[in-house]
Amino acid sequence: MAAITASMVAELRAKTDAPMMECKKALTEAEGNMDKAEELLRVKLGSKAGKAASRVTAEGVVASTINGTTGALVEVNCETDFVTKNDSFIALVQAAADLIAQHNPADVAALGALPYEQDSFGPTLEDVRKGLIGKIGENMSFRRFKQFSGGSKLASYLHGTRIGVVVEYEGDEVAAKDVAMHIAAMKPVALTSADVPAELIEKERSVAAAKADEDKKAAESAGKPVQSDEIVAKRIEGGVQKFLKEVSLFNQPFVKNDKQTVEQMLKAAGTTVKGFTLYVVGEGIEKKVDDFAAEVAAQVAAAKASA
Repeated sequence: MAAITASMVAELRAKTDAPMMECKKALTEAEGNMDKAEELLRVKLGSKAGKAASRVTAEGVVASTINGTTGALVEVNCETDFVTKNDSFIALVQAAADLIAQHNPADVAALGALPYEQDSFGPTLEDVRKGLIGKIGENMSFRRFKQFSGGSKLASYLHGTRIGVVVEYEGDEVAAKDVAMHIAAMKPVALTSADVPAELIEKERSVAAAKADEDKKAAESAGKPVQSDEIVAKRIEGGVQKFLKEVSLFNQPFVKNDKQTVEQMLKAAGTTVKGFTLYVVGEGIEKKVDDFAAEVAAQVAAAKASA
């Protein structure tokens, strides 16, 4: 029987994009014959993994895990909402969250290299991901994650599988969980106004300035009095300050009692929130909108051109 070398496995994996262990099994069954091994993999997994790898993954699932003061939040994407209900995909996502909490990988590549087996795929999380791509027929990817181990208490809230929040706090657990739910609903970008990223502030200031410029032009064209530059500047700054209050957690009206701010609620509960992480599935990913009619027309045109 032919010896199966690491270079042979690597070559077959590069050709098929199949998981490493599946490549090794196929080569063993094919007694080292590369073409036969590739054929065996095509039969078992199809060419799904390689073809799926370039497709946009804008759907997905957020999962969390907490064990004392250690925890994790992760987003794993797929192509369609249908796959987010697949038991194997859900198991993969939860396994990723657990592994992140335990090992604190540096990045997605390090996460994928962690040992894990599922659905006869392995021995790493990345091998399982590729195996499930072949099995399910959709691309899927580990998008982002955060590990928590700073010593603070942790509270999490999942709104279905599409929104996930982890809050780092000291004090009352019920209050912390209420804040996590509030964050999922109101989506603040920072704890306080001072923590809001400078680029978001400048973007909001630019929007306010553009609106003020439009108002000035409208007033001029209508023959109405135009506000002084000083008043316009105050209006712009007022708009920015309003924006800062709207997007900073402590300044937001608490969802369970809008008569008090989140900061006031926390003070009354003797609780301090030190930080939070919010993931919304697909946030910032540009979805591809398929135009079936255009696709058919393109295929017809290509056929005519080659005729």
